[in-house]
Amino acid sequence: MEPNHMILHCTDIHKTYALEGKSASRLEVLRGIDLQIAEGELIAIVGASGSGKSTLLHILGGLDRPTQGKVFWKERDLSQQNDETLASLRGSHVGFVFQFHHLLPEFTAMENVMIPLMIRGGRPQDAGPTAKDVLASVGLSARLDHRPGELSGGEQQRVAVARALANNPSIVFADEPTGNLDSATSQQLYELILNLNRTRKQSFVIVTHNESFTAGAHRSFRMEDGKLVPR
Repeated sequence: MEPNHMILHCTDIHKTYALEGKSASRLEVLRGIDLQIAEGELIAIVGASGSGKSTLLHILGGLDRPTQGKVFWKERDLSQQNDETLASLRGSHVGFVFQFHHLLPEFTAMENVMIPLMIRGGRPQDAGPTAKDVLASVGLSARLDHRPGELSGGEQQRVAVARALANNPSIVFADEPTGNLDSATSQQLYELILNLNRTRKQSFVIVTHNESFTAGAHRSFRMEDGKLVPR
């Protein structure tokens, strides 16, 4: 992997938490992780609950900071950025999909996808067409005006994927994206993400219990004892 093709890499990432109620007791979740992520690469990380997968994802995406180690966005050291700069970087270059879709129930699918565009200063007349195009790319052209309560679980998660793609990010982090879906719907979402990765050339990092995600990944890892083990 040539350095000029890397968009994100981390070195010697540790994350330790102090345990409440236990004097001087600490829990080390991540223990020296190195990872390079290339443009257009799909990486899958599997592991048991509580193994540190989500913690690593949040650190890579700038939602959390490591106890030790560094994360670089291209050549920018994220540890040197303040919270405002990190928020701007996430808004411009990073998309997130979580296990729970976190859609705003009073807004339609299109309005939910428009929100990140408008937060960045986009005008409604510009955000609307973009939201329509992104929702079409996830197969929801017929659901633009439906609110989350009128959509199936799989459709709600597709809206969440569309929202993550709205700002055309360089990389998308997905944290257990099929965790609340049945097996058939999970397979559909899995195929959707593979297709988006191929067609949009965006990088994806997926942490999941779902072993099927590893089949289409360029690289896959298992989180064991706070470290990434190549599969």
